[in-house]
Amino acid sequence: MNVGITCYPTYGGSGIVATELGLELANRGHQVHFITYSNPIRLDPGTPRIHYHEVEVSNYPLFQYPPYCLALASRMAEVAESYKLDLLHVHYAIPHSIAAMLARQMLAPKRRLPFITTLHGTDITLVGMDRSYFGITKFSIEQSDGVTCISEDLKQRTVEVFGAGHEMRVIHNFVNCDIYKPDPEHAEAHQYAPGGEKILLHLSNFRPVKRVLDCIHVLAKARLHVPAHLVMVGDGPDRGPAEALARELGVERHVTFLGKQNHVERLLPMAHALLLPSELESFGLAALEAMACGVPAVATRVGGVPELVTHGVDGYLEAPGDVAAQASRVVELLSDSTRHARMSAAARETATTRFCATKIIPQYEEYYASL
Repeated sequence: MNVGITCYPTYGGSGIVATELGLELANRGHQVHFITYSNPIRLDPGTPRIHYHEVEVSNYPLFQYPPYCLALASRMAEVAESYKLDLLHVHYAIPHSIAAMLARQMLAPKRRLPFITTLHGTDITLVGMDRSYFGITKFSIEQSDGVTCISEDLKQRTVEVFGAGHEMRVIHNFVNCDIYKPDPEHAEAHQYAPGGEKILLHLSNFRPVKRVLDCIHVLAKARLHVPAHLVMVGDGPDRGPAEALARELGVERHVTFLGKQNHVERLLPMAHALLLPSELESFGLAALEAMACGVPAVATRVGGVPELVTHGVDGYLEAPGDVAAQASRVVELLSDSTRHARMSAAARETATTRFCATKIIPQYEEYYASL
């Protein structure tokens, strides 16, 4: 098939999932055309059967805000016609699904161009609930030829928020289990913990919903019982406050801020535990990538995370904001090698048996074919 994919190409779960999906589809023989305003962060344009089409937005003096949605729709229609796309798959409802709808209408006199919208979370729970966007988000879902959600929890939330009568299919996020794999020796850990401390790792876009500061509090409490070093991967509005809190709590020497990283598969295997203290997660992609590397997650019992992490088996789930409980779980993991080995193996097994790309990508292929 010839598939057009549109996503936000920046650091965020929806863009990462869309990019990884495109790469997996290309590896399975499909032609994949990314239509975005910049090259997605994890996309290597040199990959066979991967094509990138940039959306250029003209910034005329008349426009106070560049009309990106219109430029995107025009580019979608142009690429679909030139490369005979079979369908468009857009990630994150606003504005991508509206642009896809316009592209479909532009080509309607000549041919049919169905489009699928994949909902990722904040497009429903934050943007979609904003009164300015509620109506258009609901309309975009109803106009989509197909809709997928990354978790059962997100599907239920969508129904509750929009009263959506449109059939929605749950297709969970996935991970390439050949790329994301364990390193039992944690060989790279010495770079950040030359004294042999255990590595905690957090990976996010550092938005308030991720509760990044909780990671600093957890580290400070855990270090009262076990030697640990925290590696913070990502960047965003809460990075500065997190750095300040580390200094305030006197643990700045035990925290490394790496900023944005393109190859997290090289960092995750060195960790002994992943911290995911989010206020809300529609799925928890960072936790899945860590689990594939044999790294148990100490996460929060929110959104779709319980669909991924089984408490006490392959990770831990605690309440958001309960840093004392999260720190206690970290201490349990880092101080008991037998427990850690058991949960590490279980985390890897969960990833390989339920969420490997080889199991999830065929679900998308089948859905594409049905449309």
